This record gives sequence, structure tokens and C-alpha cells, in this order.
Amino acid sequence: MTDNDERPTRTRVTLTDISSRAWEHPADRGALVALRQLKGFDFVLRKMSGLINERAFRLQFLGSAIRVDERQFPKVHRLYTEAATTLDVRELPELFITNFPLWNAVTIGMDKPFIVLNSSLVKGLDDEELRFVLGHELGHAQSGHALYQSLLFWLMRLTGALNWMPIGALGLRAIIAALHEWARKAELSGDRAGLLAVQDPAAALRVQMKLASGGQLEELDTTAFLAQGTEYESAGDLRDSVLKLLLLEAATHPLAVVRAHELRRWVDEGEYTAIVSGTYPKRQEDGDASMSQEAKNAAKSYSDAFARSQDPLAKLLRDMGEGLGGVKDWVSSKIR
Repeated sequence: MTDNDERPTRTRVTLTDISSRAWEHPADRGALVALRQLKGFDFVLRKMSGLINERAFRLQFLGSAIRVDERQFPKVHRLYTEAATTLDVRELPELFITNFPLWNAVTIGMDKPFIVLNSSLVKGLDDEELRFVLGHELGHAQSGHALYQSLLFWLMRLTGALNWMPIGALGLRAIIAALHEWARKAELSGDRAGLLAVQDPAAALRVQMKLASGGQLEELDTTAFLAQGTEYESAGDLRDSVLKLLLLEAATHPLAVVRAHELRRWVDEGEYTAIVSGTYPKRQEDGDASMSQEAKNAAKSYSDAFARSQDPLAKLLRDMGEGLGGVKDWVSSKIR
């Protein structure tokens, strides 16, 4: 691995007035556009849940962690402000570094979000990799992803209270599963924001490799790592397909090899290049976003993913659909 100091300084494009819709995954964006048009929904949610006390969380980190600024972790502060400038974030959320051995970062809060990085993550990443992570969390803050987290926590508590009602619990479990799916798509959105902040696909890939390995990058091979993503999506039989569904049911984050695979696809399909070239939605146009159109875009993203999937279960369902389509055409011709 090349030492961080030897890497040349990159010139990044400032994405002036960029809307968070530019980096949001279609399935994530569809839900967010719908919620943004429900005026007062977030206020009602806060009153109903009572779970997210932002002031208490902030005081906890203010008293036990390090707030990043020009005097404390100045290099991290510089990378943070540069990532924010690239994404045209005009009001910087507070940033804290807390002493914790697990690699993680989180964005907390609905009214005034702040970002927390674990010390192990900061220590294990080079400048460009850290820039990606900071952009990822800024993407969460700009998109308002804490909303679904609050709703998810509230519904999980409610599920516990309604366990004695099988039908009610099953209905809530379905909603929670849908929110987990939303959370996973929101992480893909964050990865796209991180890539736009760093504008270096190799750095974004290195972060996923380090997250999967605990930082042992010198022991890894990029081609082999990406091949894992392809194998995960396509290998095995129907039993593996069902197991993958069960593994993901309660997961809020996609698996590392899948995240790398999805980000690589986003680059290969040309959206990333178009955005850094200046073609992206502007935040002043957010009010004109069509809820019905975003719902169609979300549906299309799932349809496209199903059509290109090499998963055994997806292949079987496609084959069944083609067979049923042939039967339908035969019956229609006889009726005519």
C-alpha cells in the first residue's frame, strides 16, 4: 500500500447547490421525497416516540469525547471542512471523536444532527479514506436519515409491547423489515455522498476493504475482493438465496462486499461522472420534486436489480415469469 504522504494532492470539483437527491439511492430518495412532503410529520414523530433526546446525546459526547475543531484534531477538521465544501454543506454539524475500539461512525439527531467518529476508525484510515467517511456522514445529515432511525427505534419498542397480539406484531414486523430495507438503501446513499466528497473511487473501495478486514489492507487484493461481491450475489442454490434474505432481514447496513459492488456499479453506469461534470439536481428545486415520479424511479431500481440479479432465487422467479407469460400469450390467442 502506498503511504498516504506519497499520494498526490487531488483536485476536487465543488458541487455548488447540489441537492441530496443527487446521491440518494432511488429507493431511499422515493421515501424521503414522500416524507418531506408530509408537513409536520417529523414533529409528530418526535412527540410520539420520545426516544431520541438529542440534547442528552450531545451532552454525553460533549462530556466524554473530543469535539473536533481547529485546535483539536486539526487535520480531521481540515478534511471535514473540505468534504463539506465539496458537497456545498453550508452549516457544519458538530463533529466528535470518541474512544472506542470498533470501526464505526454515526450521525445522530433530527433537529440539529451531529457526527461521531470512533477513534479506531480515525486511526486506521488515511486522509482520503477519512474524507470518504466524513462525506458519507455528511450525506446522512443532509438527507435527514435520522428520521427513519427514530421511527425504527419507536416501532421496535412498540413491537415489544404488542408481542401478545400475533397479528399486530406480524404487521409491525413487516413495517420494521421495510424500514431496515430503507436503512440499507440509505447506507448506499451515504456511500455515494462519500464518493462525491472524495472524488476518488479507489479510496472509497479501500474503506470497504478495511471495514471488512479490520484494516489489514496490505493482506488484501482488490480484484479478489470485488470478485467476492459477484460470488455473493450469484453463487449457491435456492437455500443460499433464502439464507441471504434471512441474514438481511434485521440488518441496517449492507454487507461490505455488497457495498463495494454497488458503489462500483454506480460509477460504471455513469451517474457519478455526470454529477462531477455538473449535471445534478439543485437544492432550490427540491420543492418541485414529484413524489409519484420518485416512486416510479424506486420501483424501476428494484425491477432493474431483479432483472440483472444472478441470485438463484431471482433466476428461478424470472424463469417462472417467462413461462407464465408464454402460457398467458397462448391462452389469449385461443380466446381471440
